[in-house]
Amino acid sequence: MTSADLRIGIDVGGTNTDAVVLDGSKEPVARTKVPTTLDITGGINHALREVLSAPAVRAERIGHVMVGTTHATNAVLQRRGLRRVAAIRIGAPSSTCIRPMFGWPDDLHRVISAGGRIVAGGMELDGGEIVPFDADAVARFCGEVAGTAEAVAVTSVFAPVSPAHEQLAAEVIQRELGDIPISLSHEVGSLGLLERENATILNAALGRVAANIIEAIEEALDAHDLGHAVPFFAQNDGTLMSLAFTERTPVLTIGSGPANSLRGAAFLSGQENALVADVGGTSTDIGALMTSFPRESAFGVEVGGVRTNFRMPDLVSIAIGGGTVVREGDRGAALVGPDSVGYQLDRDALVFGGDVATLSDAAVAAGRAEMGGAPPPAHAGDLLGAALAEADRQMADAIDRIKVTRGDLPLIAVGGGSVLIPDRVPGVTEVIRPAHYDVANAIGAAIGTVSGQIDRIYAVGYGERSRAKAVETARQAAIDNAVSAGADAGAVKIVEIDEIPLAYLREPAVRLRVKAAGPLSKV
Repeated sequence: MTSADLRIGIDVGGTNTDAVVLDGSKEPVARTKVPTTLDITGGINHALREVLSAPAVRAERIGHVMVGTTHATNAVLQRRGLRRVAAIRIGAPSSTCIRPMFGWPDDLHRVISAGGRIVAGGMELDGGEIVPFDADAVARFCGEVAGTAEAVAVTSVFAPVSPAHEQLAAEVIQRELGDIPISLSHEVGSLGLLERENATILNAALGRVAANIIEAIEEALDAHDLGHAVPFFAQNDGTLMSLAFTERTPVLTIGSGPANSLRGAAFLSGQENALVADVGGTSTDIGALMTSFPRESAFGVEVGGVRTNFRMPDLVSIAIGGGTVVREGDRGAALVGPDSVGYQLDRDALVFGGDVATLSDAAVAAGRAEMGGAPPPAHAGDLLGAALAEADRQMADAIDRIKVTRGDLPLIAVGGGSVLIPDRVPGVTEVIRPAHYDVANAIGAAIGTVSGQIDRIYAVGYGERSRAKAVETARQAAIDNAVSAGADAGAVKIVEIDEIPLAYLREPAVRLRVKAAGPLSKV
């Protein structure tokens, strides 16, 4: 019997869908780049067909298939395919000044909101009740939104300390509305009531998008005799989760594209601590690696105009890419972007016989890249040179902004547009261009481990024994989350733990952030 010793990584981007087959070495067994289709199924099918046609690849050898996609991000940005969400906040009388979804963009609010209600309840920082939970108010609200709401988002004050009131609310909602999707904030975000509430509402709204993606993946696998392969989804921190976990928390896939690229850059270069520039056709994402994983943002992240607080890679993004359009400005200055010819680069760029000046043309004119069959016209030389200098300036500035230490680090250049990056960049020790740099995102998906994370506050009393018990509880919760996401229960390890004592409380308390990670569960 043939062993399932291969894994496929697929990254569905806005322009291209990349796929690789790995066997445990750094050299892909097969790889491809194909155009992304409007329906996710077409692009995935095309990519799978290409890599499965390689001589050494047979369907029975594929054990796992890992997928990353920007579809959740695009759904929020384009206000398309989202569920209507009823938002319940448990916190009255202490959190009634600002209603749920306050400050959201009007168009996104209209698409998503099925109503909101603030009911009595919520927890204190030390785990005690503010006031008793008002189950009757939740039941009445459910009656009002029945037939309108397609999902419910529940957020309780200090739910990361104790989710008890959120769990009680879920029981009431299921009794009143039946089998409706419910998102609970303690499973999605961390401390910060309004940001956590926003993240939970977005998570509930993305349920249909997640279901469609999952259906597309399963159909594509069946169509290529890969029904035996275990599928996983890439998430924001550069690790993986099962499809069932993805369906519960689709908002955690929003940053999976850049995270995949950073993980792939670490794998291909062998660097554990470095800066990474992922240059695509339209934009560049610059991030940092810490022990081979993306450094997470310490601040809230804005998604589609909504402030959230779920874990995301710390990135600086600029509108510089291979297809970025170049124009002449005042007094001979070059205007660079922000628009791009995108996937039409091989039709519109000067080096391909088109009539649009792009940064790819500038890279060819400067000798940084070779592509197309027509050299840029001589009269465009000054414009292209000025445009490349401006792109270099913006790139160097973005690199400076992502650095948090005084010492310089190497820069790993990945992505199809990374030919734009010069060999010498201010503020970095060297520019590393690994083999297969243009499919680093798919490689990052393929090599992923599975993680679970916990971010909660624990009352620890005045004894060391109480503190030790809190730490052990948090560690076990993170491990359980990793196993639930698809990790091998026998091989999960704690990879990160932060303990932050909290001041000005009646009883001693600590905030514990614990991350566990492990290899994929066996096929």
